[in-house]
Amino acid sequence: MNMKEISDVLGFSSLAEPWFPQVSLIVLAVVLANFVARYLLRKVEIISRQTNSPWDDALIQAAKRPIPIIIWLVGLAFAASIVGKQTDASIFDSVQTVRNVGVVVCLTWFLIRFIRNITRNLVTMREEKGEEVDPTTIDALSKLARLTVFIIASLMVMQNLGFSISGVLAAGGIGGIAIGFAAKDLLANFFGGLTIYMDRPFSVGDWIRSPDKGIEGTVEYISWRHTRVRAFNKNPLYVPNALFTTIVVENPSRMTNRRIKETIGIRYDDIGVMGAIVADVKAMLQNHPEIDTTQTLIVNFNTFGPSSLDFFIYTFTKTTVWVDYHEVKQDVLLKIAEIIDQHGAQIAFPTRTLHFESTAPQSEAH
Repeated sequence: MNMKEISDVLGFSSLAEPWFPQVSLIVLAVVLANFVARYLLRKVEIISRQTNSPWDDALIQAAKRPIPIIIWLVGLAFAASIVGKQTDASIFDSVQTVRNVGVVVCLTWFLIRFIRNITRNLVTMREEKGEEVDPTTIDALSKLARLTVFIIASLMVMQNLGFSISGVLAAGGIGGIAIGFAAKDLLANFFGGLTIYMDRPFSVGDWIRSPDKGIEGTVEYISWRHTRVRAFNKNPLYVPNALFTTIVVENPSRMTNRRIKETIGIRYDDIGVMGAIVADVKAMLQNHPEIDTTQTLIVNFNTFGPSSLDFFIYTFTKTTVWVDYHEVKQDVLLKIAEIIDQHGAQIAFPTRTLHFESTAPQSEAH
């Protein structure tokens, strides 16, 4: 029984077509290739997990989905081209274009997945090793690479669809001028974000503040258009990136020390022990385990106040943590109070002494 007889029995006339055996073999080959590809990817994935390199894991994870789709695209396009040659149907004329566009889309998908995976793996690996990680720079490079891939893929797709790339670029140059005027704020924010990524005045997780605009909080996210800052009252602030190119931004997270600057007054009656108090306070600070003696350390009597003799302390703590700093400052101030008390002196408080002048009454002249 030949294929024509089989097709007549089954009621499928296409089985008798001369292209049917070829297409069947191609589909079978595609199924087999897909199975082999999935099997090999699983084996390679198991091997890659045993290595310390972040690149192979990212590559395998990115390729798991696009590769089977590419195999099906190429195989089915080849089968469709055979059918098209045999039938001369006009619908098959676009098979090559659909295949090329599909492959470009799959490769773009693969590259974007790979960039995301390698970014995540590199950050995780450095954190596990205890190395310093700059998420802002890594995120910027990742976004720039994905944007580049997307632009190149778009140009390739347009070329496969029959558009002239030179014409598109020329039109883009002319249209870019018009768009630039219409979207100048958007472009300003884009270049502001680019400036943040390049100059890195702050990173995600930093505490920043601007005395110019009253912005203060922790940086949570930096995009190409805006930066999200979480204020200390837990409200989110969405700051356009262009604003950071025109204002002063302070980054307390990058401070090396925290400063203790206090003025303390004692009574005028205790002028005799002022020198000893100042010397003991200075010695206490120099021996304090939480005071950084490599930084400026000053303790001096400096003012005859309205109701007190004032001396000031100027020093820096080793810690930059806000809560720990206040614990250190409290300990320093309590120790100063003890030193003053040990010398029999007292911390002054605002007082006023009034002197009344008494005059003798004049005798009346007789």
